[in-house]
Amino acid sequence: MIRIGIAGYGNIGKGVEKAVNAATDMELRAVFTRRGTDTIKLAGRSIPILPIDDAEKMSSEIDVMVLCGSSSSDLHDHGPRFASCFNIVDSFDTHAKIPEYMATVQAAATKTTAIISAGWDPGLFSMVRALSEAVLPDGSNYTFWGEGVSQGHSNAIRSIEGVKMAVQYSVPIQDAIDSVRRGERPDLTARQKHLRKCYVVAEPAADKASIEQKIVTMPDYFADYDTTVTFIGEDEFIANHQKMPHGGLVIRSGKTGSNEQVIEYSLKLDSNPEFTGSIMAAYARAAYKMAADGLFGAKTVLDVPLAYLSDKDRNTLIKELL
Repeated sequence: MIRIGIAGYGNIGKGVEKAVNAATDMELRAVFTRRGTDTIKLAGRSIPILPIDDAEKMSSEIDVMVLCGSSSSDLHDHGPRFASCFNIVDSFDTHAKIPEYMATVQAAATKTTAIISAGWDPGLFSMVRALSEAVLPDGSNYTFWGEGVSQGHSNAIRSIEGVKMAVQYSVPIQDAIDSVRRGERPDLTARQKHLRKCYVVAEPAADKASIEQKIVTMPDYFADYDTTVTFIGEDEFIANHQKMPHGGLVIRSGKTGSNEQVIEYSLKLDSNPEFTGSIMAAYARAAYKMAADGLFGAKTVLDVPLAYLSDKDRNTLIKELL
């Protein structure tokens, strides 16, 4: 059995727990948290819930540590720290900073396998973009997200003074999708690809006009998009905006000779964090296998053979899937 540890027990950590409990070749050994250990109740069987500062004490009892902290506030520290003594998997998702982050993890992972950015984007979508580009070199990649909840954008709104609750939905623009599917290869700006819909519960004395202005002008999150801000009551928010659906499309439009070709991959998710947790559990299996083969260092989904993700042996995979 592959012995799994979870560092961070938010929505993604809970998703990893469910995926590990459902796997036939894994067992959850411990959960590590910065919160009070008595505030956490696990969905599965009784296992240790320990302070995250004590994690290294269990390095001999855990085969793969799955890091479920925030890309903005946790993983820059947790990635290299845990890669120095555990095989790890994380879902670091700040695309522009992946090379820098990977370098810090690589320096620490001299005797471990550290698979970073193993979610669905970056992650599965990255694999599709790479495969599609290799097959259709004369072409263009397009990625659309949603309709669904963006956790990073929602967190950004909640950081604004006067905001009590908030959620942001990324909405792809259908005309843009249709154009790509027709093989037109349009040159699309961020504003032409997606809308941002924000639902906000403001504190009673908050300046709603100021909150809205801060949202729509926020760089890196909303300034480059058509963004709507709708203020609602707490009861409506709890009733209608507690789920975390998401999804998206990767489309490559290209040519082979004089013929137009289109490759499309899509996701429709009822629970973004649970699906992300399932991906991370599969890559934990891969990290375990790669470490056993001496394939140490920082890796991405582009470095991991597909067969390493499965709990089936090579002959079965060939027979059933090839």
